[in-house]
Amino acid sequence: MNKEKILFVDDDVNILDGFRRSLQRQFQVETAVGPIQGLKMFNDFGPFAVVVADLKMPKMDGIEFLTRIKEFYPETVRIMLTGHGDMEVAIDAINSGQVFRFLIKPCSKTNLIKALEAAIKQYRLVRAEKEIMEKTLTGTINVLTEILSITNEEALGRTSRIKRYVRDVAIHLGETDVWLYETGAILSQIGCIILPPGVLDKVRTGERLEGEELQLYMQHPFIASDLLRNIPRMEKVADMIAYQEKHYDGKGVPFDHVRGDDIPLGARILKVVLDFDLLETRGYSKRDSIYKMAKRKGRYDPKVFKAFLEVLQLEQHYKIRKVHIDDLFPFVVLLEDIVALNGVVLLKKGHEVTETIIEKLRLMDKAYGIKQPIEALIPPSKIIEEKRNLLEK
Repeated sequence: MNKEKILFVDDDVNILDGFRRSLQRQFQVETAVGPIQGLKMFNDFGPFAVVVADLKMPKMDGIEFLTRIKEFYPETVRIMLTGHGDMEVAIDAINSGQVFRFLIKPCSKTNLIKALEAAIKQYRLVRAEKEIMEKTLTGTINVLTEILSITNEEALGRTSRIKRYVRDVAIHLGETDVWLYETGAILSQIGCIILPPGVLDKVRTGERLEGEELQLYMQHPFIASDLLRNIPRMEKVADMIAYQEKHYDGKGVPFDHVRGDDIPLGARILKVVLDFDLLETRGYSKRDSIYKMAKRKGRYDPKVFKAFLEVLQLEQHYKIRKVHIDDLFPFVVLLEDIVALNGVVLLKKGHEVTETIIEKLRLMDKAYGIKQPIEALIPPSKIIEEKRNLLEK
């Protein structure tokens, strides 16, 4: 039996029962009575490798239903069942990319099985290509991050601190492509590899930049953006990073006519989070940082700023505790540096730990020893569950 699930959608219960009985030995078959229940099945029990939908259904025909599936579940291979009189509609559906193929009713079991096997093969091919692309992207991002860690540790620390805020604000605004925003945050400072030593220290302390140092610092978003445009599927991330210093009212770099909601949402989120992080690193409290930002008229997208405030309010439900390395788990936020027994700082405060970070810290603890316990923000179980659920979508 094929392990991939197939969903049949039809408004006739008897037809659905027939599909289930005749195909259950070869495939994992699920059924839905009508398009509304079909959409609910995707939401509750997806993903499905293949969906087979009848063309003529009440409230929503097969074309509209499969169009929605394509929009929200693009990897699912779509097959449409149609009668002889609907051939023109079916051909248009294939030509527009809405369906993989169509089957004419009544369809023999042999032809149906062949179509389903071809659809599953197509699904596996798409999944394999996506997996290769994701591994390639992950590897590329890791290499760029390693380069940043070698050339500019201050910039790397900044990306680690802002990542959780950028992600949480995006989620708070209803965005589902969390990977895009996290990646944009992680790579937002990669252009800092061009900066001479000490420039970011001056920015952090508020010392005025002049001449070549100022020009180089203003260029770092564009250096990063140009670098990322050479990588497939990174165009949106590149746009997000290019506009990270753009003000909502159109001021700031780049000097163009883009303003308001025409600025990429990720860039608008980055602007708020980066400014907040800079104020905190200069010694301002969260309250004072927000107060100063609120007085900067026209700089921030109001809805993004509001979402950021709400994310900060959620942190009030966190608890401050002293923990050991073995007690760490994902989404815990460090409130102090993690320091080896020889005095070397291994990880700066402000990081939200991940499984990878925890594993590295455990290895370092065994090799060198780490000063413990460490003060950290512990999120409540409800927030942990919500974050995990949102990241898995």
